[in-house]
Amino acid sequence: MVDAIIQQSMLRKADMEGIVDFDVVNLRDFGQGNYRQIDDTPYGGGGGMVLMAEPLFAALDHTIDKIGAAANLRVIYPSPQGQQWSHDTAQENSSVENLIFICGHYKDIDHRVIDKYVTHEYSIGDYVVTSGEISTMIMIDSIVRLLPGVLNNFDSAKTDSFFTESLLDAPYYTKPREIDGLSVPEVLMSGNHEKIAAWRQDERSRRTEVKRPDLWQARAKKLESSEN
Repeated sequence: MVDAIIQQSMLRKADMEGIVDFDVVNLRDFGQGNYRQIDDTPYGGGGGMVLMAEPLFAALDHTIDKIGAAANLRVIYPSPQGQQWSHDTAQENSSVENLIFICGHYKDIDHRVIDKYVTHEYSIGDYVVTSGEISTMIMIDSIVRLLPGVLNNFDSAKTDSFFTESLLDAPYYTKPREIDGLSVPEVLMSGNHEKIAAWRQDERSRRTEVKRPDLWQARAKKLESSEN
């Protein structure tokens, strides 16, 4: 799954141009016994299976040894217990040289893995997905696109939602000028770049206030706090 996403997205460009080096580690390679077991039933009973500590210990030790002297290293576990993932956390992690992501499966992973290795837990939202690969690739994609040289036009990313002032992005239009009675706003056809920039800023504010009042209120509190 991870390789497929890398090969079908801008992550492939980042890999080919040496901006990022991906190393996908198969936990089965560190499984136990003839069947390379990596999961077992939980102590204390209950439904579901738990990824075992020993294969994960071995896989993490192998990966850390392969990286070598890695002072700038984070071991990340996508988890509902983690800090909410956001543009700010993506930007923060884009400056970390070495990132190891543990892709959870089944009910959970043995908590001793978290105690011993994990430095950061992040959640992509208040819901659960089938496997850790999904949430991991969301995080990786949001990190890598912030690295210089990955996007063909980084100025485009600077106007993305959340990039500046915690605002949503403005609406965009392209040809034709009119379709089914719906027209492109006149200001965008004016050629007046100052007016266009002002309109887009107004739209960012309006959209955020209407569609994400939580962001709008948090932004207002932040601005009020900085003024005080």
